[in-house]
Amino acid sequence: MPQEQSFAQRLIAWQRAAGRHDLPWQGTHDPYRVWLSEIMLQQTQVATVLPYYARFLASFPDVGALAAAPIEQVIEHWAGLGYYARARNLHRCAQRIVAEYGGRFPENAAALAELPGIGRSTAAAIAAFCFGERAAILDGNVKRVLCRVFGIAGFPGATAVERRLWTLAESLLPAATEVGAYTQGLMDLGATLCTRGLPNCPACPFAESCVARRENRQRSLPEAKPRPPLPEREAVFVLILADDRLLLERRPPHGLWGGLLVPPQGEPAAILTARGLVASEQRELPPLKHAFTHFRLTLKPLLCRVSAPSSANEPGAAWLPLAEAAAAGVPTPIRKLIRQVASAGD
Repeated sequence: MPQEQSFAQRLIAWQRAAGRHDLPWQGTHDPYRVWLSEIMLQQTQVATVLPYYARFLASFPDVGALAAAPIEQVIEHWAGLGYYARARNLHRCAQRIVAEYGGRFPENAAALAELPGIGRSTAAAIAAFCFGERAAILDGNVKRVLCRVFGIAGFPGATAVERRLWTLAESLLPAATEVGAYTQGLMDLGATLCTRGLPNCPACPFAESCVARRENRQRSLPEAKPRPPLPEREAVFVLILADDRLLLERRPPHGLWGGLLVPPQGEPAAILTARGLVASEQRELPPLKHAFTHFRLTLKPLLCRVSAPSSANEPGAAWLPLAEAAAAGVPTPIRKLIRQVASAGD
């Protein structure tokens, strides 16, 4: 690739020849589909997102359908993707777009960034792909590419470093007519070649000019944020099984696993007594560790077999067939616990 080409020209040429062209949200200027993909792809790999994206669109084909849906249904479709505030913000954003914009997305990055869950970079991506706005993106992948290619030291989340990266990102933008291909190229380069662990430097369009490659600093750029050890927490989950039905309760809409179904959490005897249940068998199952962004949680499951309860469910609770419970709107570690229960019954 000619070295005299600008950064943008080289990136666009590479994207057209070697970038991704078959993702389901590509080839469309529908801001609903682009927005949905951008939110799902935050902190989540493409391979994980693909089936969720298809199921979500099948149930909520447009922003009006999403806005009208109960939040519990939205959360259930999100179960397993993690970072559940994204789903709550997605729902709030859809309702704002319907109420304030008549179901049409604002057509510029500044207005998009005012909506729930849409930050500056996501707003720029939507505006570039859907409306051809000359706006710069700066997600984690793009920060990594720029830090390596241009040799930018410091933690990219630090205010001064991030300000420098935004200035650089805006200075590299091509003409508005090419901003879509350029934006896609940045995303593709960070996701497929300039990866966090083992970058494929020989295939990179900037292999000859990349500072990190020239100085053998691929593993040290971008610099990591100094992190203290994550706090450790424990929680007992009481998996109450009556014949082949498992008791699950819906969490409050906000906080950890907001809106999802989980087994009762707390002191087992108190949980059983409050529900008028008597355990015929209690058995501890192997603990399960799960890491969140700000802490690590050790889930300590206790399997309690009880006699068949009343057929009426308490508000916010449901007795689900054990064979179906793992497929309900439950978080990933709870799904693993449910599978433990199913295995314990074999």
